[in-house]
Order: sequence, then C-alpha cells, then structure tokens
Amino acid sequence: MFKYKLMCALTITSLAACAPMDETRIPEAPLQECQYQGDRTAFCVWAPTAQAATLRIYDSALDESPVKAVEMKLGKDGLWKATVKEDLKGKFYTFQVRHQDKWLEETPGIGAKAVGVNGTKGAVIDWSQTNPQGWENDESPAVKPSDIIVYEMHHRDFSIHETSGVTNKGKFLALTEKGTKNNEGLATGVDHLKELGVTYVQLLPSYDYYTVDETRLDEPQYTWGDDPNNYNAPEGSYSTDPYNPEVRIREFKQMVQALHAEGFRVIMDVVYNHTFSAPLSGFERTMPGYFYRMDKDGNFCDASGCSNETASERPMFRKFMVESLEWWMKEYHIDGFRFDLMAIHDIETMNIISRRLHEIKPDVLLYGEGWAASAPALEPEVIALKANTYRLDRIGAFSDNIRDAVRGPLDCSNAGFMDGIEGKKADLMFGLVGGIEHPQVSVPYWANSPLQHISYVSCHDDHCLRDRLNEATKASEKEKLQMVKLAQSAMYVSQGIPFIFNGEEVFRHKYGTKNSFKSPDSINAIDWTLKTQYKDLFDYYAALAAIRHAHPGFCLGDAGLIREKFHFIETGQETVVAFRIEGLEGIDSARSLTVLLNGSKERVSLEIPNGHYNVLAQNGFADASGFAAYSGDYISAAPTSATIIAEEE
Repeated sequence: MFKYKLMCALTITSLAACAPMDETRIPEAPLQECQYQGDRTAFCVWAPTAQAATLRIYDSALDESPVKAVEMKLGKDGLWKATVKEDLKGKFYTFQVRHQDKWLEETPGIGAKAVGVNGTKGAVIDWSQTNPQGWENDESPAVKPSDIIVYEMHHRDFSIHETSGVTNKGKFLALTEKGTKNNEGLATGVDHLKELGVTYVQLLPSYDYYTVDETRLDEPQYTWGDDPNNYNAPEGSYSTDPYNPEVRIREFKQMVQALHAEGFRVIMDVVYNHTFSAPLSGFERTMPGYFYRMDKDGNFCDASGCSNETASERPMFRKFMVESLEWWMKEYHIDGFRFDLMAIHDIETMNIISRRLHEIKPDVLLYGEGWAASAPALEPEVIALKANTYRLDRIGAFSDNIRDAVRGPLDCSNAGFMDGIEGKKADLMFGLVGGIEHPQVSVPYWANSPLQHISYVSCHDDHCLRDRLNEATKASEKEKLQMVKLAQSAMYVSQGIPFIFNGEEVFRHKYGTKNSFKSPDSINAIDWTLKTQYKDLFDYYAALAAIRHAHPGFCLGDAGLIREKFHFIETGQETVVAFRIEGLEGIDSARSLTVLLNGSKERVSLEIPNGHYNVLAQNGFADASGFAAYSGDYISAAPTSATIIAEEE
C-alpha cells in the first residue's frame, strides 16, 4: 500500500479560508454557465458568498477591454444570473465577483465548455455547428470484456516525429489519418494500432490545460496536461486553430469519430484532483476556499504534489465532477476515464460518478491511480485508495503489485522477475488472478472483480520500459528484448485488463529521462524507424493481443470463475510461475490454457496432464493460430521466456 506522510503540505495561502455555507444553495439543475439561444444568451456563475458579480462581453479572446459589462443578480441557488438579449455568437465572456470587499480577477467560470485562445475567456458558440458530418450516427464499437486492451497515448509523442508519416502532427486530427507509414513503409498512426490489436485508446489529458501558450505554438512547448485550466473544453494546442473555439471542439469530435469507425473505444485521462494553480483557477476566483481542501490556517493542502488538492467531498465540487464527466460522454462520445491520483477523491463521490456514468453507457470503463503524492486531508478509510478498490462500484485501479513484481521497484535497484530476481513471485501470482481473493495467493486482495485490476509494467509516469532496463540491469540488448517479451506475456495472460504505454511495442526510449512531463519532443517523440528496427518485438505484442482475443479464458471476468478454473502449478522455483485454466467448455475454443513464465536463466520443464496441445507462444515467438502441435505431459520454457499452450477439444 502507498505510504502517506502524516500531514498536509503547507504551501500557498488562500485568498480566504472556506467560509461557512448553507449547502442547500447548490443548484439542482446541471450547471450551464453560458446558454446561447440565438437572439439571447443566458449566463450564470456560482458564487453564493459573493457580494456582487459582473458579466463582461468581449469581441476577441485577446481583448483587454470589454464591449459590455452587465450586473448580475443572485438567486436562491447561489447562482448569479444575467441574460443579454442580442445575438452574441462569436463573442467572448468572463465573470468577475466581489468577495470580502475585493474584486477578484476575471474568469471564464468553473465549467466553460467553449473557450478562446489560452482559455482565459469563455466563448459564445452555436453548438449545433460543431458536429462533424455523420456525428449523429457515431457509435462506440462493441468490445467484449475479454477483448479490452488499453493503449496509453500522448498526442505529440505518437505523431510529432518526422518519421511518423502523419500530416497533422501532434494534433487531434492525426488520429483521423489512414494509410500513414514510416520511412520504410511500415504502418504508423491508426493503422499501427489496428495491427497491434489494442481496442481502447487512452488519451493523456486533452482538456484545456495551462502551461502551453497557444499563441506561440511555433516555439517548443510540451506538457503531459496535468495542469488543468478549463476541464470541459478541449485543449487548443492540439487543434489546427486555437483561436477559433469551434475548431478544437469539431476536431476533437472528428478524432473520436474516426477512432470509433476503426474499432477503437476512447478513454480520457482526467485530472480533477488538482488545478495548475489555485489562485489562478475559476474555482478560487468565484468561491474562494470552497473547492480546495485547506488546513485550519487557510493554507492549501497538497496531496497532489502540485500545490493544492481539490475537495471532492463537497457537494458543489462533487456535482462539478459528475456533470463534467457526463458532458464528455454525451457531447464527445467518450467511452471511459482514467482518474489521475484517484486516492485524493473520496469513495462516495467516485461511486456516484460510476452509477451516473453507467446510466449513460452501461459498459463505460473507469479506473485510476489508487494513490496520491502525499496524504490527502481525509481519513484513509474514506478515500479511493488502491486498498479500498473492493469498495468501489465498477471502478478499477492500476496494479503496482504486478508492475513492481515483473519489472522491479521504483528505485531501479533491480529489474524484477523478468531478470530472474527472487521475491517477486507472490505479487506476480496476485496480478495474474486479477487482484482478487484466491486460495493459492498470499497477497491480500483489493479487487472484487478482475476487471478492476489494471495490469501494466510501464506508463507515461516514471521510466519507459527500455530506459528502466538500462537503469536496472547490465544485460545485453538481446536479453533485454527477451525480458520485455516475458513481461508483456504476463500482462496479456493476466485475468486483469492489459495496459501498454505508447511506443513500448517498438522499444521506445526517452534517453533515460524519468519524468519527461516538460521535456522536448526530442525526448518524448516516438521515432517510427524503431518499428523497422524492432519489428520482431512489435509482432510479438500483436500476437499476444491476438492470442488474448482468441482465448477469452484469459479473461474470465468473474472472481468465482477464476477461483474455480484457474490453478497455479507448483514449480519449486521463485523465478518460475505456471498456471492452468481448465474446464473452459462453453467459454473458450480450447478445453484448457496452460502458461509457463520463466524468469530464470535456465530452461524449465514442468509436468502437466497428458493431452493434445497447440503451441501459441514459445522461445520469443507467438502466433494466435498456433505454430506447433504437441502431444505429451509436460510444458517447457527457455530462459527468460513464456510458453503458452492451448489444449484442443
């Protein structure tokens, strides 16, 4: 379990400590700060403790002086309201509130859905004009639970390199292009993803974030997007025209539409646990001290490591989170969400979110990081810690159990099971059953369902897998490639959900940079010549995906079924794990599936029931159709490799 510090970090002083507030002053209807109605536009901002509020209308997002200022009136629900009876399409707006006799800085509000360049002003648009052709017919492709494979992607990383063959490099539209190739003629972009066999594309934060200046996109700028500015509007730097509010919206929809058409579902990485800066946020500029957790002296708590942490347990922020997520699902057809530092959020809020989103899309995919940078200002038993995952309603968590078992600890002191390091077996076994309670597993369970267990060895955080190997082992490149194949074999045969980081499949590196959140493209971009150089590794990844798709026995989806049908084989070695999944009639085309994961430096053989088997993976080669027939009573694996066999009917 993640070990917390025992106190909040005391960093920035708030404009004001959270004032007592009548919680009934929460609007029942969804918060809509700007409603364009042709000949009139209705505005509102939630600021129940403010003394006054003013709406300002601008001709341009870059203008400093408004063309109109309108006094707003306070309603019983805490909303200040104003209606401008003229056609404001194409105009921009801000709100300004007076709090404790001081006018705070202007803000587009907390829920702006359309914004101008750099997100400093909200935009008045006609939403009916933002849909691409055929949007009304866009549908999420059907993906069975046993076919879920998640591919984490950063827009710039994936397409910005000169070898990507993509025209709209680093943009939403990059994922609408088909037929792109690297210099050697191998598929890149969406076609690469189709070859790879993944079914969900997880996009790093794609809402409007703060630190990229959209007026200077010809200059080198980079961020992962963990610096939220406007949660409900797409990021302008990924659009072809950040000055036009409608363009970023339409192009985001085009991207989702194109991915759906190619068979992929779309997940958004969301960072509701903190904002880039509390004083600069719409939250603090409308209702100071309410949306963030603070200590008794009025200082911001900092479980995020980013100078603040939001207060999900407070009714208005809970409402904001729920409605924001609903907005992305309904307006942009998003299929799932990955929650950054989910342990900062409370369990009740997360479960409300799950119930509401499942009402919209019964198979929405939800998961997050079950940890935080330091201790949130709530008790451990009420927050969405990994250890509390069993209390979450259809929400999963990343498994550092299987991650650290297979690849080694965060300090890079060793490369774990894939390099023959002992002491990893128990956590690997835990991960293979999907984090559930199992009679042969000694690690305490934290998942009720294997679909709550995200099986991964690397993601955008920390070293990518190649750089980690370079830090943790002196092995040759050939040996490292064998380790990568072994590691990913474990992920793909896990009863949890396999998750891979973009570029792992072509042995990408980031020149040893561990935390590349603001590193340049020269560090982060995927060089697509690597696909040519490491085509064998890519083919192995693709074959593992095909094996999983062909054999739903690797994703039984139910804890009871796993306890009934999944059994570990005693190996007598700390660096060897083997298991059989039996009684698959009616579930799989095979009667049984047997896997031997050999992290040792010697060939291993184990006795199994005599039968007729099809070899799906062995000696660093894999093929879902099978490449050898075998009849016998043992299974073997070369050093640092996986063997997967299926027993025929």
